[in-house]
Amino acid sequence: MSQIKFGTDGWRGVIGRDFTFANVEVVTQAVADYMEAQKPDSRSVLVGYDCRFMAQQFARRVAEVLAGNSFQAELLDRPFPTPYVSYEAKRRGLAGGVMVTASHNPPEFCGIKFKAPFGGSATPAIVQEIEKRLHQTTPRIATGAERITEVGPCREYFDHVKSLVDFGVIEKAKSRVVADAMHGAGRNLLGQILGEFGIDCLTIRDNPDPLFGGVFPEPMEENLGALRAAILNAKAGIGLATDGDADRLGAMDGEGNYVNTHQILALLILYLVRQRGWKGKVVRTVSQSVMIDRICLKLGLPCVIVPIGFKNIADLMLQEDILIGGEESGGVGVKNHIPERDGILISLLLLEAFAHSGLSLRQGIEDLWKEFGEFHFRRRDLHVPLEFGKDLVERLRDDPPSRYADLTLQRVDSLDGTKLVFTDESWILFRQSGTEPLLRIYCEAGSLDQVRRMMKEGEDLAQVR
Repeated sequence: MSQIKFGTDGWRGVIGRDFTFANVEVVTQAVADYMEAQKPDSRSVLVGYDCRFMAQQFARRVAEVLAGNSFQAELLDRPFPTPYVSYEAKRRGLAGGVMVTASHNPPEFCGIKFKAPFGGSATPAIVQEIEKRLHQTTPRIATGAERITEVGPCREYFDHVKSLVDFGVIEKAKSRVVADAMHGAGRNLLGQILGEFGIDCLTIRDNPDPLFGGVFPEPMEENLGALRAAILNAKAGIGLATDGDADRLGAMDGEGNYVNTHQILALLILYLVRQRGWKGKVVRTVSQSVMIDRICLKLGLPCVIVPIGFKNIADLMLQEDILIGGEESGGVGVKNHIPERDGILISLLLLEAFAHSGLSLRQGIEDLWKEFGEFHFRRRDLHVPLEFGKDLVERLRDDPPSRYADLTLQRVDSLDGTKLVFTDESWILFRQSGTEPLLRIYCEAGSLDQVRRMMKEGEDLAQVR
């Protein structure tokens, strides 16, 4: 039985090698033991799943283990977004929610996310408690129908999401929208919601496909060729994409240019504060843009920086008045909702901001640069041996170069990985995955040429040829 280790949001593994029925039973038993220790008022748990290979069958096994521990397992009758499971856990006061998904990971992966009763990702403290319980109890399995019921989605989540969006603003813009579900759990939900308000929306890749059409279900530029083509063919003004379990988003403008999450978060902060009058702190992960800091400084908003992983943002959303929180990989959450990233809601809020501006997304980004400075971003995921990646991160932390790509080092940030910050505010972050042989390099600078130079030197350090 392979090692089970939780990452930034739950446990994930390769199907058939790590992610097996036996390991699913072990993880679910640990979740059940954790929930039991909390003495929950409710004995019900909502179980959801995405469109991955055998996800429904794995979700059924999760339900059987929960039933074996005397919980009432409510198993969704179709693939559905993770934020829905989180919202229902809070709305109904459930003992928790379990989502079978590997989110944006490649098709060969599957995973399990535990959603706490407060309606968000398990906090670092909860994850620690679940991990402590792994292999402590022999999994109890009940296959009978007495404690397992299949349920369809309720309307309350959609009613709540729609209450946070001004569809009148969107409708007045008369701009065609393309919604790309990337063959994931978001399916045609954005199209259905917009269609209720008479808004022209073309949906693509909305059929479930465990191979995700041959690309990773992560809304990054290299995976959004189909969205770009659809935007250009349909002469749409904006394209919106959600990842495998629809808790993250990506966007493209009307010319098929990619809009990254740094830009999305910046546009949303400005819109929510200047046009909607929302207030509160901003939380960003260490891999998010320095532009967010500049915006917060100008608007008088406190800005908190946390390690990568939305659970760290959610932790603060539970304790403080957080206006918005965002991570580089496409996860954004806002106040007045649940402490959770939500690709459906954030797509709609971005669409509202776009419609209100009367500008193209490209013009909106150029205005951002005029006001706060131009920034460009790149990320590379490099497959290197686990120990090599860890050694590189530690070496750069303990003995950083005084100059890098002809830049002068200002400081080293070791909040999560090793981040070299330079005197012109450009930066590069090296971060080794703790669960797989993957070294991630993140880089931001004031020009594309500078980003390329910095990234090349980073790849050379990682011995990439």
